[in-house]
Amino acid sequence: MDKQAMHDFIANGTAGCRLLVVGDVMLDKYFYGEVTRISPEAPVPITHVLSSKETLGGAANVAHNLALLGCATDIAGFVGEDYHCQSLLDKFTERDISYKGLIHTDRPTTTKLRIIGGHQQMMRLDFEEAEPVEGPYADRLQGYVQAALAQGVDAIIISDYGKGCCTPATCQAIIQVAHEHQVPVIIDPKGNDWDKYAGADYITPNLKEINEILPVRIKNEDAAVEKAARYAMEKYQLKNIIVTRSENGMTLVTPEAVTHIPTKAQEVYDVSGAGDTVIAVFSLGLAGGLAPVSSARMANLAASVVVAKLGTYAISRDELLEVLK
Repeated sequence: MDKQAMHDFIANGTAGCRLLVVGDVMLDKYFYGEVTRISPEAPVPITHVLSSKETLGGAANVAHNLALLGCATDIAGFVGEDYHCQSLLDKFTERDISYKGLIHTDRPTTTKLRIIGGHQQMMRLDFEEAEPVEGPYADRLQGYVQAALAQGVDAIIISDYGKGCCTPATCQAIIQVAHEHQVPVIIDPKGNDWDKYAGADYITPNLKEINEILPVRIKNEDAAVEKAARYAMEKYQLKNIIVTRSENGMTLVTPEAVTHIPTKAQEVYDVSGAGDTVIAVFSLGLAGGLAPVSSARMANLAASVVVAKLGTYAISRDELLEVLK
């Protein structure tokens, strides 16, 4: 499929797609400023704050990408009863993202606060509890996914950031019920326990993530990446793998073929959120009926836009249309 067909889909075809994102929902907070002196109280730089922002992070950033591209988007995961949660809900409302699948718990809403001096990250503060969520909360989440599938979903994305949502039981329950409805499951993995992703239709690790499950680490080379992907597909019963490879683009490995997709030359400022954009755009392409290779090429172009931005970033429809010209 050529760029024109991808362009036409993003311009006119996304509204007919509905995607459900399940995973570790986060709020990303940023304080931007300048550093001109060292504190007299301790040997640390003083950042004079000039501006701040809050944005959707983790699984919420995947949903943000989808919503900006014009498709119907649902988010499911766990949040706390705190002001960080309210900020998330406000942002979901502004972007017309359905958040009926958010389960309120007694844990804090996962939040990452970053202090940026100039273009340099000075400090990060994490508000979170990352223990696996099991029992009634997990049951409610799985029940929501089943209900959403019954109402009609074109694809499910599992966005695992290792913060407790994506337990083996939850992942396997989602994969099983999705396949009963003939809906593909696409997973952004975390950690070295890939058994919990068994049966997934697609998994989208970066090179660091796939190295974590290999007996011997590999270099960022075509043949090595393909061999590693096929090893993972066989060991973990995965149908297809997309390995994102930074400056070397990405590699799509299916049972029948391998496709190496070179990156678009681009100055890289920040890779934060690039994986979220890749899985969002790729999954949207699949949901819209594009071929996997075309969806991967489109996702690769989208990532080239995001890495040129500072901080967690979601690509807009206009930005993706521009690179698809």
